[in-house]
Order: sequence, then C-alpha cells, then structure tokens
Amino acid sequence: MASCPECDADVEVDEFDVDKGDQLSCPECGTNLEVTSLSPLELDLAPDDDDEDEDEDDDVDDAEEDEDEEEDEDKEDEDWEE
Repeated sequence: MASCPECDADVEVDEFDVDKGDQLSCPECGTNLEVTSLSPLELDLAPDDDDEDEDEDDDVDDAEEDEDEEEDEDKEDEDWEE
C-alpha cells in the first residue's frame, strides 16, 4: 500500500507486480503516478508526456537548424573560394 502524493489517498499496489519506473493512476483523483521506490513502496507524480514530446521536438528542430547553418556556411565558403 502506498499513498498518492497529490491527494494522500491509499493506493493499493502489489509490490511484486510493479517495477521501479512503472506508471499507474490514483483511483481517487486520477493523477498519473510513477513507482519511485520498491522498498519501501513509494509513488511520485509521473512526468507529463507532453513535456517529453515537446523536448524531443525541440531537439529535432535544433538539429535541423544546425544542419541548415552548416550548409549555409559551406556555400559561403565555396563562394569565397571562387
């Protein structure tokens, strides 16, 4: 048994069926929770998937911008050499 960090409700969890990092939801408030410790069993608020998706999108955008800048620099170097 563990407590929801959001509403302090008891959350029944079979500690043999979960692993650290597993996610579940609070039956009382519906908050997404993550198993942060197995002994003793502890739950914390799960990270938002939206935040992770935005971070991944930012990384892709940054990589594309870097590639574009490198291509532009290469073209400038070619023009300068001619």
